[in-house]
Amino acid sequence: MVLPVNGTREALFALAQAVVDRSAARPRVLMPNPFYQIYEGAALLAGAEPVFLNTTRDSGYLPDFDRVPETVWDDCQLLYLCSPGNPTGTVLDIPTLQRLIELAERHDFIIAADECYSEIYSDETAPPPGLLQAAAAMGRADYRRCVVFHSLSKRSNLPGLRSGFVAGDPQVLQAFFRYRTYHGCAMPPATQAASRLAWQDEVHVRDNRELYRQKFTAVTDILQPVIDVAPPQAGFYLWPRTPIADTDFARGLFAEEHVTVLPGSFLSRDTDSGNPGADHVRMALVAPLEDCIEAARRIRNYIERINA
Repeated sequence: MVLPVNGTREALFALAQAVVDRSAARPRVLMPNPFYQIYEGAALLAGAEPVFLNTTRDSGYLPDFDRVPETVWDDCQLLYLCSPGNPTGTVLDIPTLQRLIELAERHDFIIAADECYSEIYSDETAPPPGLLQAAAAMGRADYRRCVVFHSLSKRSNLPGLRSGFVAGDPQVLQAFFRYRTYHGCAMPPATQAASRLAWQDEVHVRDNRELYRQKFTAVTDILQPVIDVAPPQAGFYLWPRTPIADTDFARGLFAEEHVTVLPGSFLSRDTDSGNPGADHVRMALVAPLEDCIEAARRIRNYIERINA
């Protein structure tokens, strides 16, 4: 029920290649919008149609699953989830996860839950729930149709190590393992040894969460008087609304204050109801506390100038 992988980017991509049946009449892969770009590329190269589920302020920055037509669920072969969300930081609760598991059973699709940010959260007494946790609470000890992805990148600040794992439905993992045998490679012994130590230690992970809490408090205190921003439920991004177009905001901020943020529209796809990432930017608070504070002051200076 578990396989190591060389980072979850590889695994998130490979799963679609292993489970999507491109001979179906209209294979579809559903995903949040904005989203981690691997989901879309994986769907396209598996021969499926990406279906984007907008996450907006009106939906609490969560996908509105109630708006998905039955015909789309019927064609769905794979549903990508990202909880805590990138870039929104929102978290799917247990009832929602269990409803999706029931939908997967009824419509015959796989759920791929990207949970790489699950160990960066604000409240030590309330960690974000996971898909396998939701399945177990339903009495599904086989985790049927459920696969989760975890990584050392965020919890341990080790993105360059390229180390993670996939866990869940053993039948799905068997197909994934067979596919990976042809395109992947074994994790180097040194990486395995380092990974083992990192997974076994929780002290540095708690310390990491405390550092993020300090950064979110300091940065939001500086920015809230001038921009619509709030700390996320989890993860390490801020997702503020911008007073001007997100691309203009990012370009001007870099030119005038030498601070880099990512335009939200770059993380999203246009839909019939617009681009849900437009007029937002993603701010990653991964730098040391002092650098985050300095960046926040520069961002505030820039906003005050454009609002003057």
